[in-house]
Amino acid sequence: MTARTSPTSTVSGSAKPWRISLWIAQMLLAAMYIPSGLMKLAKPIADLSQQMAWTGDLPAAIVRIAGTADLAAGLGLILPALTRIAPQLTVWAAVGATVLQAFAIVLHASRGELAVLPVNVLLIALQVFVIWGRTKKAPIMPR
Repeated sequence: MTARTSPTSTVSGSAKPWRISLWIAQMLLAAMYIPSGLMKLAKPIADLSQQMAWTGDLPAAIVRIAGTADLAAGLGLILPALTRIAPQLTVWAAVGATVLQAFAIVLHASRGELAVLPVNVLLIALQVFVIWGRTKKAPIMPR
């Protein structure tokens, strides 16, 4: 088995910077999604709409679903890779978060909220990096 596919061998020196970069990207994404999800799930809509106007204009169920998706994305980007239990779920969490951000771009653009679009694009870029990195460059093997 090679260092890349063996769960017990050490990672080659050339893969280490990729692994570090991918973990940083995953942590940054989780740090964005988990608090956002918790906020959308726990805060009253009236309070939430003071911070995010769109939450006051859509049904509360949509806001709560978005919060659930954010929380699931944040946890999915970290926990499967960290525990090495079904680590391919990290890739799927990144795919789902990318779809979520595509919908967010459509929503914000339709509302004229153009200032937030660079954040959505940055999140998509980080997620695509995680998808590519965890499938091609530095996959995490299950235990």
